[in-house]
Amino acid sequence: MQTVTAAADTADVPRSALAPALHILHTNDFHNSLGEAGGKRLREAIASLEGAPYLFLDAGDAIKAGNVGVNPFGEPILDCMSDLGYDAMTLGNREFHILRPALETKISHARFPILCANLRGRDPEAAQKLPVVPHITLDRGGLKVTIFGLTVPMVTEKMKMAAAVSAFLFDDPIEVARRLVAELRWGADVLIALTHIGIREDERLARSVSGIDLIIGGHSHVSLASPQWVEREGGSSRATPIVQAGWHARSYGHVTLHRPPGDRTGEGAWQVHGELHPLQERVQERGKPH
Repeated sequence: MQTVTAAADTADVPRSALAPALHILHTNDFHNSLGEAGGKRLREAIASLEGAPYLFLDAGDAIKAGNVGVNPFGEPILDCMSDLGYDAMTLGNREFHILRPALETKISHARFPILCANLRGRDPEAAQKLPVVPHITLDRGGLKVTIFGLTVPMVTEKMKMAAAVSAFLFDDPIEVARRLVAELRWGADVLIALTHIGIREDERLARSVSGIDLIIGGHSHVSLASPQWVEREGGSSRATPIVQAGWHARSYGHVTLHRPPGDRTGEGAWQVHGELHPLQERVQERGKPH
C-alpha cells in the first residue's frame, strides 16, 4: 500500500479561508521527563490559542515506572498533566499492570480519563470494574469530538501463563477499532484514534479501518514533523493522517482541523495540518520503544 507524502496535508484552499477550526495539542512517551521548562512551554502553547476550541491529548507512557514497576505513592507526572489541563490520555504499556491494585495505583493521580478500548477484564466481575474507559466524547466549539484509545497488547489469551495470573486481557487493537469505528462514526463530527501501538500498527490501522479522521500515536518514539498520510485499502480517495511527537518530552505536536466553508459532506471533509514544536533545547534522535 502507498504511503502518501506529507505534501498531501496542504489543501488547495488557503488555510485562512477554512472554518471552523479545532486545535489539538498532543504528546506521547514522556517517561516522566517533562520537567519545569517543558511544562512552561506547554502552558504557553495553550495560552497562545486565545480561546479557540482545542483538545489536549497524550498517547501513553507518561510515567516513569516500567511495565512491572509500581510507585506506591502514584506517579507525579500525572498530577502535572492534570494541572496542565489534559483532556485524556491512552493507556501505555508503562501505565499497565497485570494486577488490578497495581494498575489502579499507577494511574491514580490522573484527573482526566485514561482510554483503552482493547482492554477487558479476564472474568465478568473484572469486566464491570475496568479502571479505564474505551472512548469519550467532548464538545469543542460546537463540534462533537469522539476519542477512543488503543494499546499495544501486553497480555492476550494466547499467552497462557501470563493470562492465568493477569486480571486483564488485551484484544487485537485493529479488530477492536474496526468494530468501534462502525459504532461511533455517525455520532461524531471528529473521530480520533489515540493510540499506543507504534507507527507500523498505526499505518495498518489507517489502511484497514475507514472512518477515522486522525490517528495520534505513541510507543515507537517517532517524530513526525508533519502528518504522515496513509491511503486506505480499496482505493479510497481519502487518506488518514498519523501524527506522533517523539519521546522523552523532546517536542509536542499541534494539529489543526479545518473544513472548507459550506462543506457539509461529513466524513473525509476535514483538512488536517500539523507540526512539531520543541519542548527542550536539544532534541535527540528517536529511541527504542519501551
